[in-house]
Amino acid sequence: MNRKRFIDLSLPIESGLPSDPPKMIPKIDYIDHVQGASQMKDYFPGVTTDQLPHGLGWAIENLTLTTHSGTHLDAPYHYHPTMDRGKPSLTIDEIPLEWCFSNGVVLDFRHKADGARITVGDIEKELERINYEIHPLDIVLIQTGADVAWGTPEYLTRGAGMDRESTLFLTEKGVRVVGIDAWSWDRPLPLLAKEFKETGNPRVIWEAHFAGIEIGYCHMEKLANLSAIGRPHGFMVCCFPINIKKASAGWVRPVAIIDEE
Repeated sequence: MNRKRFIDLSLPIESGLPSDPPKMIPKIDYIDHVQGASQMKDYFPGVTTDQLPHGLGWAIENLTLTTHSGTHLDAPYHYHPTMDRGKPSLTIDEIPLEWCFSNGVVLDFRHKADGARITVGDIEKELERINYEIHPLDIVLIQTGADVAWGTPEYLTRGAGMDRESTLFLTEKGVRVVGIDAWSWDRPLPLLAKEFKETGNPRVIWEAHFAGIEIGYCHMEKLANLSAIGRPHGFMVCCFPINIKKASAGWVRPVAIIDEE
């Protein structure tokens, strides 16, 4: 019987890290066991501290964050109210589960400069290098190397990004879930804003996201540990999102599953 190796492809949700724009930085309030003991007295009137194990109670955390904090899966609704050329966009609670457990493939673009486009030609060249052909429902993971900057302000501007044509290249082949080890599936947002300011060309705005208007798809952002997979294909990916009613995204803990002899 083959032994399975599991690789965590997620980043933890941490409080106060500057790896998001200021308005999106998560906040976590930690209630420790001493504070928990005090809270338990409200739920169990008359209980005294010495009646609790070592005088301690429960631990709880209160989080303030967005559905796009930490490693998450974006639903088509995030990009536009319609997908597939006019159908209502799926929200995260409507994503077919079969999209989220399938064969995985890693495409390595760490050689590309920060802010560079990952083009159709780049993808075709990489697929030829790893001797692989994309199949429907493959989960395609884009490696840019941006995850090394996690926890720093530089993370927001690190890594190459997908464009409209390269996204459609994958979705036209039946791919419905993809992922990237950077802050965004598109090129870094600050660089897009700078380019739009300089050129006035609206095409640069969120072009890879907006490709979902034509063909609905989901993408994971803020992946990590893609190098630990150790192979470009021949593994499974499991990435079921948290079920949030009518939301544009859900937190996810994607895992690469590898059969080993």
